[in-house]
Amino acid sequence: MRSSRNGGFQAGQAKLDTNLSIVSLPATQSKELIQRKAAIGNSVAFLLTNHHHAVMVLGVKLANANHVFRALADPTRRAIFEELTRQGEQTVHALTRYAGVSQPAVSKHLTVLKRAKLVRHRREGRETHYRARPDALAPMVDWLRHYGAFWRDRFDRLEALLERTDT
Repeated sequence: MRSSRNGGFQAGQAKLDTNLSIVSLPATQSKELIQRKAAIGNSVAFLLTNHHHAVMVLGVKLANANHVFRALADPTRRAIFEELTRQGEQTVHALTRYAGVSQPAVSKHLTVLKRAKLVRHRREGRETHYRARPDALAPMVDWLRHYGAFWRDRFDRLEALLERTDT
């Protein structure tokens, strides 16, 4: 846990699973913090109290690149995601026929994809329909763009160095 100075009051801040920020401070200072919410932004999700301390949960982030990479690391999950992207919304039964694995295995894969926010589901009677969310690939695309620029720069520097040493 690390401490930071935030507008005149001391607040401890901890990161949980990179998706959640928690600020804990004495309840007597929570009123000031609530009034300063506009300065913090609209990322304040809710306020809890715990033993005379206020605990604020700040902005739950969308899936980060690690979740997306982990979800798509498995070839079966990648194939399911690609099938949903190509064919559109499908039931678990249709995905089971496509994937060639058991229905419980497909359901587990879909749960991982849901946690990474790569698929969305809806119930219709006894059937569950799944749809791909290609926009959820944005954290991975951003990561690749960042490291692509990094490596392009490194290779350009290497090329320049090699040209200088050749002459």
